[in-house]
Amino acid sequence: MVDICNVCGLPKDICVCEKINTEQRKVYVAEKHIKGPMFVTTLSGVESEKDLETLLKDLKKKLACGGTLKDKEIVLQGKHKKKVVKFLLEKGYDNSQIS
Repeated sequence: MVDICNVCGLPKDICVCEKINTEQRKVYVAEKHIKGPMFVTTLSGVESEKDLETLLKDLKKKLACGGTLKDKEIVLQGKHKKKVVKFLLEKGYDNSQIS
């Protein structure tokens, strides 16, 4: 017997709920001044923990910087807003999803 999704009514193996949820999600990227000459770039709005962890790992590798997860928000050391937006666009996020 095939499991049926409660939200969309389709079989779970072809369920589109996750894709629709991802397409409607807003991702926020901001640069914040901490103290002195230090800045951090924050990225929030990514829902799942697995996505956050893999995104953090990929961003740290791509940008060659330190970073951490803090309250479902990615915090990267340094000013990287333009690079993070470019990276998200390459990952498949739409320009209207990023602010």
